[in-house]
Amino acid sequence: MLILVTGGAGFIGSHIVSALTAAGHEVRVLDALLPAAHRTTPPIPAGVDWRHADVRDAEAVADALRGVDAVCHQAAMVGLGKDFADAPDYVGCNDLGTAVLLAGMAETGVRSLVLASSMVVYGEGRYECSRHGVVRPAPRRVSELESGRFEPPCPRCGEPLAAGLVDEDAPADPRNVYAATKLAQEHLAAAWARATGGRAAALRYHNVYGPGMPRDTPYAGVASLFRSALERGEAPRVFEDGGQRRDFVHVRDVAGANLVALDGLPRLPEGGLRAYNVGSGEPHTVGEMAAVLAAAHGGPSPVVTGDYRLGDVRHITASSRRLREEHGWVPEVAFTEGVTEFAGAPLRAG
Repeated sequence: MLILVTGGAGFIGSHIVSALTAAGHEVRVLDALLPAAHRTTPPIPAGVDWRHADVRDAEAVADALRGVDAVCHQAAMVGLGKDFADAPDYVGCNDLGTAVLLAGMAETGVRSLVLASSMVVYGEGRYECSRHGVVRPAPRRVSELESGRFEPPCPRCGEPLAAGLVDEDAPADPRNVYAATKLAQEHLAAAWARATGGRAAALRYHNVYGPGMPRDTPYAGVASLFRSALERGEAPRVFEDGGQRRDFVHVRDVAGANLVALDGLPRLPEGGLRAYNVGSGEPHTVGEMAAVLAAAHGGPSPVVTGDYRLGDVRHITASSRRLREEHGWVPEVAFTEGVTEFAGAPLRAG
């Protein structure tokens, strides 16, 4: 098949391109090389049809879609950014860009889509109160965070909550601009599928890390921020108390998830979107990630700062059972193995 990978020169996209070519697919890449992710033009694998263009450019998108069998849509601004002033850029890149792409797919008859979504659409993860069962905590207040009360309490009785694994049927509750744009991308893709009879899989990535992450950029994930600090000879700075639970999944496993999702699209019902969590299934704290990474790198030990970002959530870890059972996907890179590799892997200029 000929697969168009938008954002195919980026961190995750480039690994997907490598996995697709290794699997025998033809690949076409469309990437705007936004400065937030690219300081220089990255290498493009031999045999890949490379298009330097923005996904918001309808003419370039229409040209890139000619002859394509399926689209793997990775192009997006990621992370929390610097402040709310970034909101127009996030909405433009993520939502307008997706709308232009989907309109082009509707016109050219491309009916297969794998969309890069994110765990952030859930907001906080799954919580259970010993008295009230499964509950949805309210967004954390500044006064709580300032006083170091990072754990969200039960919204009904105020007692501590036990965090668990979130599945795809959990209600969406985006709590920052990036999260809102990722959920909007899913809604746009679902509307496209209904209107055209297309099939879409939305892969809700959890905390992706691995070789090729961009360095020294506020738009990168926490693993990249820690690795960038170590590269500079500085201690990783861990926000809150370091006890935030996340599901760190290696980028090669994420690339593998895209392959099985593409292969499984014909089995999905026409006119619908199916969401899938993509996580390792092994929760770890942010503090653990920083400590293991620093030790493997041989750099300074992490510093727990007590600082916070208002748009962050406390715990979000994945149940990837649906992707495993429906498509046979199994993550292969263990946490310690992957972090140790990442500690010595080169970063891309960001």
